[in-house]
Amino acid sequence: MSETCDALVLGGGGAGCSAALHLAKRGLRVILLERGLVGGQASGVNYGGVRQQGRHAAELPIARRSREMWGRMREIAGTDAEFTVTTHLKLARNAEEEAELVAYLDIARDYGLSLRMVGSNSIHLEYPWLSNSVVAGSLSPEDGSANPRLLAPALAHAARAAGAVICEGTRIVELSYAGGMFLLRAEDGREFQAPLLLNVAGFWGGAVAEAFGEKAPVAPMSPNMMVTEPLPYFITPNIGVVGGNVYLRQIPRGNVIIGGGHGESDPSKPWSRALPEVSLQTQAHAVALVPELAGAHVIRSWSGIDGVTPDHLPVIGPSRTTPGLFHAFGFSGAGFQLGPAIGAIMTELMVDHATDVPLDAFRIDRFQTAAGDTP
Repeated sequence: MSETCDALVLGGGGAGCSAALHLAKRGLRVILLERGLVGGQASGVNYGGVRQQGRHAAELPIARRSREMWGRMREIAGTDAEFTVTTHLKLARNAEEEAELVAYLDIARDYGLSLRMVGSNSIHLEYPWLSNSVVAGSLSPEDGSANPRLLAPALAHAARAAGAVICEGTRIVELSYAGGMFLLRAEDGREFQAPLLLNVAGFWGGAVAEAFGEKAPVAPMSPNMMVTEPLPYFITPNIGVVGGNVYLRQIPRGNVIIGGGHGESDPSKPWSRALPEVSLQTQAHAVALVPELAGAHVIRSWSGIDGVTPDHLPVIGPSRTTPGLFHAFGFSGAGFQLGPAIGAIMTELMVDHATDVPLDAFRIDRFQTAAGDTP
């Protein structure tokens, strides 16, 4: 006997849990299906940056909308998920990187994102703990960070309270569409059907799309993450660099979270881990930026599995082959901040058949060549 509802959400990350919440609030009977635990992959194991700065211009309208929602997260999900406006400081280490930061100011301004350039003299006056390798920076006053382990579970809890059903430990092994209904069968034999299906399955979203005749080249990506012992608190902004080979932030209790490079994974299990050699290289990049981190003990390292597309932009929008199917996957390591807004936007597409956020850059058929094949 199949469980029937109005909408199925496949994937329990931040975007999926937000969608379940928003759909339920619109009065739909919603079932969210997650193979592991909500927030168990990309949404829960990332760096925790809540940044708008540095995003592709096409993502900025989503990021702007999501930033407004982050400011109301306690109202939306019952917790702020430790969201703090720390600012985001993106650093340049040579003249070419500084020019890249300057060029981005105009892009940000077009979308209402106010940034401030910090020149070579000011950068060391304002942040004396930065090394001389830093020549300039760009400061985003609205940006910050949050605890990725808290977001998806809180949104799932709110979704349950709104009437959604959250099914963890439910691995889907068969997907089909007939007679205007999607039928999903789980490994344990349970079946679920609905006229609407939202594919927010991260890396596995590519396989879901392919089951309905749509190809999107999505590769697994595992962020290499680590955290130090508590240190005296001195790094106030969320730090990034042009080129992205290291990023770091310090939480008030003193631990410094450092990311950079990639670990290894096996999505078929799923299984992932950080790599020692990558961690050592990332530590060296961090110390080159912030010399006071030299000698800090790393107490834990970890990774997870996200999906990355060739152009590093997600797939967002309706299916081009199957009515009632909607996609939001392949966030390429940058989906944590976007998750709350993605849930709201997908709800608008599924219920109202329209949204005021431009999504053309994220069409799934952008990967198709003139011959109709995926490159």
